[in-house]
This record gives sequence, C-alpha cells and structure tokens, in this order.
Amino acid sequence: MSTSLEVPDRLDQVMDGAGLLAGAANIIMQLAHPGVGYGVYESKVESGQLFRHPIKRTRTTLTYLVVAARGTDEEKAAFRKGVNRAHAKVRSTPDSPVQYNAFDPELQLWVAACIYRGFEDVNRALHGDLSPAAAEFFYKEGATFGTTLQVPPEMWPEDRIAFDEYWNKALDKVSIDDTIREHVLSIARLEFLPAIVSRLFGRLNMFFTNGFLPQQFRDEMHLTWTDKDQQRFDRTLRTIGTVSRRIPVPIREFPYNLLMFDLRRRMKAGKPLV
Repeated sequence: MSTSLEVPDRLDQVMDGAGLLAGAANIIMQLAHPGVGYGVYESKVESGQLFRHPIKRTRTTLTYLVVAARGTDEEKAAFRKGVNRAHAKVRSTPDSPVQYNAFDPELQLWVAACIYRGFEDVNRALHGDLSPAAAEFFYKEGATFGTTLQVPPEMWPEDRIAFDEYWNKALDKVSIDDTIREHVLSIARLEFLPAIVSRLFGRLNMFFTNGFLPQQFRDEMHLTWTDKDQQRFDRTLRTIGTVSRRIPVPIREFPYNLLMFDLRRRMKAGKPLV
C-alpha cells in the first residue's frame, strides 16, 4: 500500500467509526493479559457487565475512547472519577486464578498499548501505510489512552523503538485459558446482543475480529487464518476505507461524535457518566 494518511492536527480527527470493526479483536488483545482478563470476567460491577447491560457497557467503553482522544481536561477528570468508582470494586480475591487490581498502572498500560496498536492498525488497514510523521503523531498521542486514567506520562515508552521493546516483552505475559477464551469468543460472536443480531452478524464480526488479531493472539484463541482469508480481509478493508474517506465527516465519525455530545449533555445535567 502507498502512503495515504495525512498527519492530523488532533487525534480525534482520525476517529473513524469504521474502526469499530476491530472492537472485539482489541478486547481479545486486552483480555489476553490474565490480570486484565480475569479482572473483567470476575468483575462485581453488575452495571458494567457486557452480557447484562450491553448498551450501557458499550457506551461506557466507547465514550472512554472518545473522551481520551478529544475531551477537555475537565471532561477527562469527570470521566476518570466515574471510572475510578467502578474500578474500586475490581480486585482479585483469594479464589481468583490470578492476582489483579483495576488501579494497577501496569495493567492499565497494557490496555492503553493495545488500544494504541489497534487504533494505528485500523487506520493503516482503512487508509494505507502511515507516513513517518503520521506514525510519530499517532504514537505520541496514543499515551492519552493510559494517562486519562492512572498511567503516569513517564510510564509511556518514550518513542516507538522503546514501545516495540515494551510490547515484545509484554507479549510474554499473554495467555488465554479456556475460561477467558470462551468469554471473548462470545463477545466476538455478538452473543451479548439479541439472538437475531448474533445470528445475522456474528459470523461476519468473527471474520473481522480474526483479521485484526496479530498471529500470536490467534494462536492463543485457537483460530485459523489462511492467505485467502487475508486477501479477502485486505480487499474488504480497502473498500471500506475508500467509502469512508468520501462520506461527510459527521457520518464518518459516528458514533463517536454522538457519544461526545451525550457525555457533555450528561455532565451538564449532573447525571452519572459511567
């Protein structure tokens, strides 16, 4: 692919709604760290459980992405406060298979790193290879996905070389057991949504999920992926990217723009953000 993505002025200018096709893949990557995986799976925050409250949980997750990317300091602080109240209940027990604490900055750094990698990979798949300047921009701005919560700025690797070193080392901790595997497969199959949605779109979503996963994560998930699958995936994403670049920005940004509007509306009304 040739370079086709110009350097934006802000991270929010490259928030393409089509990137939601990679959502389940990024969840798998995040939960592949046992501390994150079991923190989510065993969470006692009933209102934040995807299979019980799919709309609310999805809204919270996507709102975090958009507020981290385009929110003001005040909006980030308000959302952080809401997330922290929920995270206070997410910690391991003596019966947990692994030890975890949602306030652990190392676990949050892993989640932020996965989001950054996914954000960059999606834009590359949709819009072409990144220029060196665009790649550097993406990297520097990517820190916001961690620093919006408890990751101090100095924990974010100082450059892309340092990030690759962190990433390769962190991959040694990736391990998906049967419990987490079945949980994230259910997410990828859209089984948290009404049955008719899962039946109609679950297989397609699994295709995109598999396509966006790095090979090590596919292996952990026991998924197969052929050269023919890759070719079909690349063609499909190029087509989606072409269409995306030609539609009006408000449509291209949906649902992120709607979620940002909703966040500001709820802040003004004094309603809970999480």
